[in-house]
Amino acid sequence: MFYSLIAAFLVSLLIALACGPLYIPLLRRLKAGQAIREEGPQSHYKKAGTPTMGGVIFLTGILATTILFAYDSAEAWLALAVTFGHAGLGFADDFIKVVLKRNLGLRAREKFIGQIVMTIIIAVVSQVVFHRGTDLWIPVVDAVINIGWLYYVLIFFVLVGTTNAVNLTDGLDGLAAGATVVSAAAMAIIAVLFNHQALGIFAATVSGGCLGFLKYNKHKAQVFMGDTGSLALGAALAMVALLTKTELLFLIIGGVYVAEALSVMIQVAYFKHTGGKRIFRMSPLHHHFELGGWNETKVTFVFWSCGVLCAAIALMLVLI
Repeated sequence: MFYSLIAAFLVSLLIALACGPLYIPLLRRLKAGQAIREEGPQSHYKKAGTPTMGGVIFLTGILATTILFAYDSAEAWLALAVTFGHAGLGFADDFIKVVLKRNLGLRAREKFIGQIVMTIIIAVVSQVVFHRGTDLWIPVVDAVINIGWLYYVLIFFVLVGTTNAVNLTDGLDGLAAGATVVSAAAMAIIAVLFNHQALGIFAATVSGGCLGFLKYNKHKAQVFMGDTGSLALGAALAMVALLTKTELLFLIIGGVYVAEALSVMIQVAYFKHTGGKRIFRMSPLHHHFELGGWNETKVTFVFWSCGVLCAAIALMLVLI
C-alpha cells in the first residue's frame, strides 16, 4: 500500500534534483534576484540578488510524478489544478516584483479574487463530483458533525490560511521547504490510511520535491522558492487536508505554520492596541529567535524538529 508513496517520493525527489542545475542559471539570466525587506534582520541583506521563483524546481517534480502515478484520479487532478493555480498567482507576483522591478507586485485584491475563484471551484467539484457533503471530522473523539454552509467558509479559510502561513514561514534558508517535507509526508500517510491513495501519492510528490529542492535552498541558499513556491505548497497541503476531510488534524501537522501565522497576527494586534509596543522582537516567529542570538541554521533545525514532533503527534492520534 505504501510502496507507491515511496516510489512517487523518490521520483519527485530525483526530478527536483535534476531541475536545479537547469533552472537556477535560467533564473539568474532573467535577473530574478530576491529583494530583501529593509525592516528584516540585517544579516539577511547579504542574500539580496539570490535567484527567486525557484518553486518551479519542485513544481516540475510534483506535476510530472503525480501524472505518472495518479493520472486516472480526479482528486489528484483537482489538487494539481489548485496547486498550480496558486503557483500562477505567486509567479505573477514574483515576476512583477523581481523581473519587471515593480515593488508592489500583484495587488492584495487580485490575489484575493484568485483565491475566491479557486475556493468556488473546490466547493463545486467536491460536492458535484465527489459528493463530500459538509461534514467536519473531529479527531481524537472520532466524531463527525455537519456544519452546513459554514463548511464552505472553512474551505476558504483553510486554503487562504495555509497558503499565507507557508508564505510567512518561507523566511530562512530551507525552513519552509524542510517543514513541508515533513508535513507533506505525514499527510501522505494519513491520506492512504483514510483510503485516498491518489492523494497520498500527490502528497508524497510534494514531500519528495521539497527534499530535492533543499539541496539548492539549504543554507547558504542558491535559490529561493518565492511566492511561486510557497503559495503552491500551501495550496497543495490545504487540498490534501480538504479532500481527505482532515482539516482539524492538519492544524496539528502544520503546527509550525500555525505558530508562524499566529505570531504575525498577535504582533500586529498588540502593536496597534498598545500604540507601538511589541511582544516579539520581530515577526514571523523565526525572526524573533534570530534576533535573540540564534543563528539561522539553529532556528531552522529547531523548527524542523518541532514539525517532526507535530507530525508524529498527529499520526499517533490517527493510529490510536
